[in-house]
Amino acid sequence: MTLAKNGEPSSGEIPRTWPRRLHSIFGIVPVGAFLVFHLIWNTAALEGADSYDRLVLRLQRFPLAVPIEVFLIALPIALHGVYGLFLTATAAPGAPSPTPVRRCVSLLQRATGILLFLFILFHLWTTRLVQIRDHESLDLYRIVQAAVASPWIRGFYAAAIVSAAFHLASGIWSTPASWGFAPGRRAHVLLAASASALFVILSAMGLAALAGFRLTGR
Repeated sequence: MTLAKNGEPSSGEIPRTWPRRLHSIFGIVPVGAFLVFHLIWNTAALEGADSYDRLVLRLQRFPLAVPIEVFLIALPIALHGVYGLFLTATAAPGAPSPTPVRRCVSLLQRATGILLFLFILFHLWTTRLVQIRDHESLDLYRIVQAAVASPWIRGFYAAAIVSAAFHLASGIWSTPASWGFAPGRRAHVLLAASASALFVILSAMGLAALAGFRLTGR
């Protein structure tokens, strides 16, 4: 991509507005960072219910847990999700450089974004918005374990995990274009390889944690 003197794409290309740039950054920090930590925390499920519930309780009792959850997690996710749906409905896939690869990645990113928006609403309703006044007393491990006993819900969780990993990885890969930068070929290849590795690692971590909730006798 080429840039005009004012830092925007040259004529013939779609301008990258600040809301769209902020949308890309919000998808990495704090939303993407939260996803990484969330998947890491969930691996505690591999050690059983007691280990998982102890970790959840420590997080719930963390100082300023509610403000952090609202302003650094819930609000950014909502803004990123709603604006992402707006872009899906109004912007051409792969813009401003609609090469076949970028267009394909953009279409997959939009599809995973829609799925994730639905999954987050489902996940909040079935885990976070349950028994709000005494949420700390809940055995979240057993709640999730009972939910994923259904092959349909387990499949929904698995699809959401892979989709979240891809959505973040593809977002990192496309961020330079969102900000109007055109990295050299070597940097582009390195960024693509790093994003691909992140996708594989996060998918494996999330699916392993999901398997932990299916273990019995723990």
